[in-house]
Amino acid sequence: MLIETETTPNPATLKFLPGRTVMEAGTRDFANPEEAEVSPLAETLFGLGDVTGVFFGKDFISVTAVPGTDWNALKPDVLGVLLDHFSADMPLFKQGSAAGIQVPGDDGAVEFPENPEDADIVAQIRDLIDTRVRPAVANDGGDIVYRGFDEGKVFLQMQGACSGCPSSTATLKQGIEQLLKHYVPEVTEVRAV
Repeated sequence: MLIETETTPNPATLKFLPGRTVMEAGTRDFANPEEAEVSPLAETLFGLGDVTGVFFGKDFISVTAVPGTDWNALKPDVLGVLLDHFSADMPLFKQGSAAGIQVPGDDGAVEFPENPEDADIVAQIRDLIDTRVRPAVANDGGDIVYRGFDEGKVFLQMQGACSGCPSSTATLKQGIEQLLKHYVPEVTEVRAV
């Protein structure tokens, strides 16, 4: 089995492509070892010591390490864990754990109140995020989750390689905000949550 690796805009994160589906639906972001307890793979990756984040996408895993980590030393350990896991066809999540699936944007976790009169605007925003933004962000080893729309402001959550990335502010302001403003004139600002 060959696992490819790609750099991401976040120097602390590498993207690993096992050449097979990782998550059938949705994504899963693990920001600490406690969250990783539902996944043997994420738990093992955190057990390597320098790992501070694990993200499961459709066909990739992003691993974030302590800033300044020597990826030349950590990368073989991560590859070993991933090879062992996928070669043995081990489950991604522990049995009986409902915590495994997290479908961004569909998890009901809108954190900001929405006016029912904005339903058409929200539908346009969600469509643009799903069709234009999320695929591009996934290429960089992360994901973006819609969290609300209120008085012209769109609230988004960055995950995976995008969370904590030095260029995430530029991505939000110069990329996503400009795109949304262009297609949805009611959007005045995009904020990270």
